[in-house]
Amino acid sequence: MNFDPAIAAHQALQQAEQQGELGDWESDILEAEETFSTDQGPDAKQAYETLQAFGEKLPEAKWFQEFLIYITWQQVTEGPLARYFQHGLDACNRFLKQFAHEIEGSPTQQHILAIRESFQGGLGMETVEIVPEHEEDAFQGGD
Repeated sequence: MNFDPAIAAHQALQQAEQQGELGDWESDILEAEETFSTDQGPDAKQAYETLQAFGEKLPEAKWFQEFLIYITWQQVTEGPLARYFQHGLDACNRFLKQFAHEIEGSPTQQHILAIRESFQGGLGMETVEIVPEHEEDAFQGGD
């Protein structure tokens, strides 16, 4: 990945706030995010689960859904469990399908595709299809 998911998460959450996506749950979401960002261990894990639960209540909140993908990557780095990788992959797939028309060609699309590939890699899935010409160039030292 050529971006920092923690910074991207912060930016996405700011956009969610500015766009009014968080509604009546804004203060609860921000409180949970603060706990997730500053604590470790059981408190951070509980905050992560709380944020994901809010995500289920706000499926149309594009920026918030993007935020949840990035914090899932952060959760993976804290505890690389298969269920987090799978949750992240599923979230990326839903996001890309649901918001495709809004993000096509954008940095957001590139970030989500990159993080999706990382989730796939964590699950041991093949993530890159190598074209035969690329293999020949690589083997022969081509550019």
